[in-house]
This record gives sequence, C-alpha cells and structure tokens, in this order.
Amino acid sequence: MQRYFTNEPISENNTVTITGDDAHHMIQVMRMSPGDLVFVVANNQTYTMEILDGSSKAVHLKVKEVLLNTNEMPKQVSIVCGLPKGDKLELITQKATELGMYELYPFEAKRSIVKWDKSKNEKKVARLQKIAKEAAEQSHRSTIPQIHNPVSIKELVELSKAYDVKYVADEEDAKTDERQKFAEQLKNVYDKQSILIVFGPEGGLDRAEIKLLLDNDFQTIALGPRILRTETAPLYALSAISYEFE
Repeated sequence: MQRYFTNEPISENNTVTITGDDAHHMIQVMRMSPGDLVFVVANNQTYTMEILDGSSKAVHLKVKEVLLNTNEMPKQVSIVCGLPKGDKLELITQKATELGMYELYPFEAKRSIVKWDKSKNEKKVARLQKIAKEAAEQSHRSTIPQIHNPVSIKELVELSKAYDVKYVADEEDAKTDERQKFAEQLKNVYDKQSILIVFGPEGGLDRAEIKLLLDNDFQTIALGPRILRTETAPLYALSAISYEFE
C-alpha cells in the first residue's frame, strides 16, 4: 500500500482530510477510489485508512487500524555533511532517510567548494525536505527527517551540546594501522539515545575544525581502511549503526 504523511489531526470520528500534492497523487497518479486502503502517518503514528471519497484537491479517509511503529532506528542519528558539490546532498538526503537518519545539518566547512546563497536557503531546504518526505514514504518510515539550514562550525559546536554521543569522521584515522573500529565504539553507546556524526566535504575537514570538535567532546571515527567519498561515508555509518542496533 502507498504511504502518506499528513500534518492534519485525526478528528473525533476517526477521519482525516489529505490535500495538496498527496491528494493529487492518490487520485490522478495512483487512480485510487473509495474503498481503497492506504497507510497514513499522522503525528508520528501510522494508520491503515480507507478512502471515503475525494478529488485531486482533497481526499477524505477513515481510520481502519492503528499500527505499531517498529520501523524506526532505535537511536536518533543526526548527520552533519560538509556542503558537497552537485546533487550529492540530495543523494545523501534520500539514501540516509532510507537508512534511518533522524535529521540532517548541511555544514559550511572551510574546504567546502560550494557556497549557498542564503537568500535561497528556504527554497533549497524545501527541496531537500521534499526528497526526505518521499524517501520516508517509500521506505515506510513513521517520521520524516528534519532538514536544517546550513550551519557554521561555531553553530555546530553549540548544537552538539544537546547530543549524548558525538563523532567526527576523520580520514587521517583511516590511514593509521592502529585505528579503532567503529563497531567497537558503538558497543559503548547502548545506553545512549542521540548520536551526532560530522562528515567533511570533498576536500575533507580542516585540521583546525577537527581540533575544535575534539576540544568539544567529539570522538574521531574511522570507517574502515579505505577513504570514502563524501556521499558514501554517511551511508556507511548509518548502515553500521543499523547493523549494531537493529
């Protein structure tokens, strides 16, 4: 069944109305009609709902069953990505959502070639948020990852204070013969809930950025002996966390 997210509350008679693009998708794209069933996520709760009636502008549905939310990562993993070139951030958003990411912070790293025009932040973040929504629907998530505006290194340090565990992927660690395995580090976070992981752009993180993060309780991680692309590293880390905790 198709899955849709809505911000509309469930009414007292267990009905809800879905409008906009999702209504158009149900009626015009999927050719749904009264009696068809869909999954609807409202306020992070998943329901099986039956279409009562509707048009491409608004679809009215009634709750048939309340489902258990068992498909979310047991840890809240937030990803920080140094602004990459091209459409790599879109790829990271899509695939990291499928792998269970909780939220994404683009990061204005010193070596980021790409510089966002702040006047276009709203449009760019909205585009990424739409990609996250579609990926969450496709992968049957019960939450949509939050996509934030780009942050500076100072803002990153400040927001990191709210996290239980903080990692920074350092390619220099991957080059050493005595690196600590990421899997071993994850054994120490079973009693933790929120994890923040920072990844650099194509040129990697500047050593001064690494030092500042380490001075603020970050731990370095090495994602194996090979140097991964900026769009591959977050997916590796999420896969490792999923393997350990799911």
